[in-house]
Amino acid sequence: MTPSLPQARPGSVSGWVHSVETGGTVDGPGIRYVLFMSGCPLRCLYCHNPDTQHMHDGTRTTSTEVLEDIALYAEFLKRAHGGLTLSGGEPLVQPEFAAAILRGAKALGMHTALDTSGFLGNHADDHLLEDVDLVLLDIKAFSEKTYRHLTGVPLRPTLEFAERLAGMNKRIWLRYVLVPNLTDDAAEIDGLAEFVAGLGVVDRVDVLPFHKMGEHKWKALGRKYMLTDTEPPSHELVERVRGQFQARGLRAD
Repeated sequence: MTPSLPQARPGSVSGWVHSVETGGTVDGPGIRYVLFMSGCPLRCLYCHNPDTQHMHDGTRTTSTEVLEDIALYAEFLKRAHGGLTLSGGEPLVQPEFAAAILRGAKALGMHTALDTSGFLGNHADDHLLEDVDLVLLDIKAFSEKTYRHLTGVPLRPTLEFAERLAGMNKRIWLRYVLVPNLTDDAAEIDGLAEFVAGLGVVDRVDVLPFHKMGEHKWKALGRKYMLTDTEPPSHELVERVRGQFQARGLRAD
């Protein structure tokens, strides 16, 4: 049974959280407090956190309680040139909850990052984004056909969100999961690299080799994992794709 909602204080917002990582090193600069929020509208074939997809499978809490925990680590994280990252799931499923946490983190003097697919970018108003220093934007593919096949949703909202972020001069780290025979098409990647370079706000591109470390979670949930027979990309393929982004003047890791 889901725990009952703690009594919210005035100005506090309730929401659902999957888990917390207090020493994250891959979800933004420095050492991060990573809050994995529950709920996601995408159904990515390679999702390594399928247990975050349904919001009410998480733990119900309040922004006040979350911020009280974040405050315990704030000074250490600032000294480590890190901060807070909202991840998921998809944080923008719960925009008011996310906004309250981001606002509180900024009041603590922390660097903030939002890890998002961008599909729900219209859920993030300008006030929410003003409290975000960095967006970790996952663009899964650059053709409508491939994107829908991978995620079950259309691509255009993500591209529109990227363009909106550029208009606000909001810094972006692009994340691109490289899946052999799915997201390795050279022409499609060239198109994405051109689009991303044109935004003018992308500080780095993380080419993330596909892995199956989340496959056991699908099995535990009684769901079929569709990429069981897909192998990770070769080193040569990863370097080719990084080179395509670098050819557009982008830093690609």
